[in-house]
Amino acid sequence: PGSRPNVVVDSYTIHGVVVMKDDEKLEIFEDGDVKDNEKIAKALFAAASDRYYTTLFYGQGLDTTVTDSDKISQVFIRSNGEFSVAGYIGPKDYEILNSIDPKLTKVIEYGWFTFIARPMFNFLNWLHGYIGNWGWSIVVLTLIIRLILFPLSYKGMLSMNKLKELTPKMKELQEKYKDDKQKLQMHMMDLYKKNGANPMGGCLPILLQIPVFFAIYRVLLNAIELKGAEWALWIHDLSLKDPYYILPITMGILMFLQQKITPTTFTDPMQEKVMKFLPLIFTVFFLAFPAGLTLYWTINNTASIIQQYVINRMFEKHKRLAAEKHNENRS
Repeated sequence: PGSRPNVVVDSYTIHGVVVMKDDEKLEIFEDGDVKDNEKIAKALFAAASDRYYTTLFYGQGLDTTVTDSDKISQVFIRSNGEFSVAGYIGPKDYEILNSIDPKLTKVIEYGWFTFIARPMFNFLNWLHGYIGNWGWSIVVLTLIIRLILFPLSYKGMLSMNKLKELTPKMKELQEKYKDDKQKLQMHMMDLYKKNGANPMGGCLPILLQIPVFFAIYRVLLNAIELKGAEWALWIHDLSLKDPYYILPITMGILMFLQQKITPTTFTDPMQEKVMKFLPLIFTVFFLAFPAGLTLYWTINNTASIIQQYVINRMFEKHKRLAAEKHNENRS
């Protein structure tokens, strides 16, 4: 295949060479990573690839050599005699590649979270088959993901509500034992234990969701199916930034509102100030991001606000009922 198609280089995905070995495992050589000539025997396909396009050869038993040329990875097919090989030059479109050979879809690579991203894209593609609009398919996918992750989100939000109630007592302990870290830690753990709170309870559910968010991030950034795909009104290409910045600004406002209704346990004023600037920072970043990705985050933030509002109401109701029961027992 040699060089890749001439397109603008970006930092959103793998740029380099992808080779499928005879055991169907992938060997990936990103630009600048090839030190010496790398030889792979009996490859099933060898591809030069970037964000949207690929140039590849496929067949049985391809002897390949990957080289470096000015920090650009290139791949060549070796042979001592005559041989025949099939090739493809074009977009990394799942349907096209799958129709040629299902193995070729592996050239669509999503990085570390490919094992989550690939089935996620397949599901998005399936939704599009019914809905017929990639934008609305993203909206539906986002809502389904939120529903699946709701039990984790619920546990995290509930834990944060409990910790918020303890914040005044936590500050008192920090002030009282500011010169004795060991005693502070001991009394803090006692406080958590007496009130059934877990300081890691809000973090663990969020950490478990991170692979999912990274996977959808890679899917929406790299899906050529979104190139030229309309959503509604002013969004005529989900692979390009919002021309009027309506979605990223809306997303930033929603992040700000989400912060307002989400319980926090900050005891460090500086940390609290930094968090307040996050909506602005995210808004600036997303101004240049593809509209498809910004649409996902906007819908995701909307769903998060609704979930947080419902959980806050449930928590307040639980507190009120507990207080009433306590008063009844006292009387």
